[in-house]
Amino acid sequence: MKIAVVAATGRAGSTVLAELIGRGHDVIAIARDIRKLADNLPSNVSIVQDDLSSVDRLARIISGADAVISAVGAPRDSFGTDTDILVSTSVQVIDAVVKAGVPRLLIVGGCGSLWYKDGIKVVDSDVWPDFLVPIALSHMKLLDLLTASPLNWTYVSPPLMIELGERLGTYRTGSDELVIDKNGKSWISFEDYAIALVDELETPAHERGRFSVGY
Repeated sequence: MKIAVVAATGRAGSTVLAELIGRGHDVIAIARDIRKLADNLPSNVSIVQDDLSSVDRLARIISGADAVISAVGAPRDSFGTDTDILVSTSVQVIDAVVKAGVPRLLIVGGCGSLWYKDGIKVVDSDVWPDFLVPIALSHMKLLDLLTASPLNWTYVSPPLMIELGERLGTYRTGSDELVIDKNGKSWISFEDYAIALVDELETPAHERGRFSVGY
């Protein structure tokens, strides 16, 4: 398949890009700063610099793709101010996908809106730091926008902890609940999160829906 990855230089975007390359997909790697991409990318990867400020331009870039994977996030320095840049930038991606007629959009999501326990969502629980509440609320706004859109979308929620690490090749999935392991830990590596996302791309099981991932 031909897959466009938006925000391909972040931790999620870069590991998803690596997973797609490893599986032989043709990839359009889109980034604000293409200098952050590896120098030795294979010939089936097209590199495009774009700041996502123009729907028309982005639509032209992704035209002909079988799917778009958006790893757009809010800058870390916005967490105490305006994290809704995540929403406004994602709306640009959504509008471009609609305009280009790309048949599927997969979103690197958040976990704040997942159920934690006893009818409490993660964002309202004692495990979620106060300074991260705004980004969780922005992700919830994005999820609401996707639900109301005509797109064939999938929103992939990570666990509480996600860091660069090992590609173990294993993961578990949930629906609207946080994935927690037998030791009470909610975690995954970005590498294994990328496997779960690309597995969903190749074998759709959550079209027009959200699922959660963890060990």
